Amino acid sequence: MTDYNSPQLLQNWEQKFIEYLHDHETDDYSHDLSHFQRVWKTAQKIMAEETRPVNALTVLAACYFHDIVTFPKNHPNRSKSSQFAAQKTAEILGELKFPAELIENTCHAVEAHSFSANIPTRTPEAEVVQDADRMEAIGAIGLARVFYTGGKMGSKLFHAQDPWAENRELDDKQYSVDHFFCKLLKLGETMKTAPGRKLAEENTDYLRAFLDKLREELG
Repeated sequence: MTDYNSPQLLQNWEQKFIEYLHDHETDDYSHDLSHFQRVWKTAQKIMAEETRPVNALTVLAACYFHDIVTFPKNHPNRSKSSQFAAQKTAEILGELKFPAELIENTCHAVEAHSFSANIPTRTPEAEVVQDADRMEAIGAIGLARVFYTGGKMGSKLFHAQDPWAENRELDDKQYSVDHFFCKLLKLGETMKTAPGRKLAEENTDYLRAFLDKLREELG
């Protein structure tokens, strides 16, 4: 019986995934190879403290391909990105001769990771991947990514007259700071694993400290 948590097996498959992605580079640097590698690193931290059995190879594959298709935040198909990514993942894993019995659950983890898709997670593997990916949106990495993404969309940093949306509706397509209140500060509440909730609490505190500093500088 194959041990799908074998360190050597995981290392071999990770190298195959990296080689594939090097040959299929993206110009979206918030969803590039380094993002996939960070998500896998966080997933390993979560699995190390997770009390339930988790298939690490399924998690590894989903971490490396969860954003293989991703539409911009202002694209009409944005909420369907993970479904397209799951379909593409199935194709890629088939090409790479990935264990066929793991493809369905891997694709479920890819499909269910998305915040906007709101697809319920059915497996521990999907919960680990979802939590690990959401950690990329909070903390120092999340802080960098929100303004990078806002810049790509042509968003303003914040509303000049009402940066905290005290007398207007939040609009995170127009103002990057609004995205903290629309989504980022709420992500900790959506974590499915106990280790993920602990990590999210620490990083959400970092985002709050940044906003406090921004409020101070804006007077």
